[in-house]
Amino acid sequence: MRSLTQADKLRTRLARYGLPAGLVILAAALSAATPNFLTFQNLLIVLRQISINGILAVGVTFVLLTGGVDLSLGSVVALTGVVAASFAHPGDWPVVVPVAMGMLAGAGCGLLNGLAVTAGRIAPFIATLGMMTAARGLALVISGGRPVSGLSPSFTAIGGGDVLGLPLPVLVLAGVALASWVFLRHMPGGRHVYAVGGNELAARASGVRVARVKLLAYVACGALAGLAGVVLAARITTGQPNAGVGYELDAIAAAVIGGTSLSGGVGGVGGTLLGALLMGVINNGLDLLNVSSYYQQIVKGAIIVGAVWMDRKQRRSP
Repeated sequence: MRSLTQADKLRTRLARYGLPAGLVILAAALSAATPNFLTFQNLLIVLRQISINGILAVGVTFVLLTGGVDLSLGSVVALTGVVAASFAHPGDWPVVVPVAMGMLAGAGCGLLNGLAVTAGRIAPFIATLGMMTAARGLALVISGGRPVSGLSPSFTAIGGGDVLGLPLPVLVLAGVALASWVFLRHMPGGRHVYAVGGNELAARASGVRVARVKLLAYVACGALAGLAGVVLAARITTGQPNAGVGYELDAIAAAVIGGTSLSGGVGGVGGTLLGALLMGVINNGLDLLNVSSYYQQIVKGAIIVGAVWMDRKQRRSP
């Protein structure tokens, strides 16, 4: 076994500490450029803004770890938001019902994606691309092409309420992240997810039910997309059939920036959260600096390409 060279050691340190260091440097630069950045109120705004993308990013991390991908997230967010809003009118149902219905709708979409990939042997890119179109169409059919409004205060509190001074969506994200981290790092099912993404043939030879692991990863991703759809509908107080456009790219970018490999088997929830936070800080900083949203799209595209390039380069490194 060869000894690590200085380049290897530097690469390892960058992989481990590069993102947190970059986040600190970026925060310091923005605090110097605009005094409003480091205020407590603005930091709460950043956390609230990244909550939906963070939930989606944690969900897609499961799929990416198995070597798959899910391009249907944005459309599933729209569909589940419409479904949840349809059950969230005052006096109809307790708030738990629209939340459950939204998550079940998302899990159903994930189940169909998983079956297409595992049983149908369709490439994840194509299977989830089909679901992206179908889920958006179904959202328009259910809503009649119009926003579903008139939601109960108990439901809208999910997106706009606070608990002990912390936004409720942030607490939802924290709960999702903690549960996902425990599953991936400390439970046999989580180890199977890494095994399938790391070497599918070896995982199958060791007795791992590869198809079931992939199926569960897509279902988990869909259920969390459903939860994100519920939070979004509650936050904007309507179920919008046109919501969530481009959300899948932001979620995948956050996961990849956080160190989750597109080839599978490498990554985790902690890095994904840091990736989502980095994107949120960049968006918030550009807003405070009055940078046009057009230029923000260019910056976001460059970040996505750079993250994928770094992932590929790291995978090719000896």
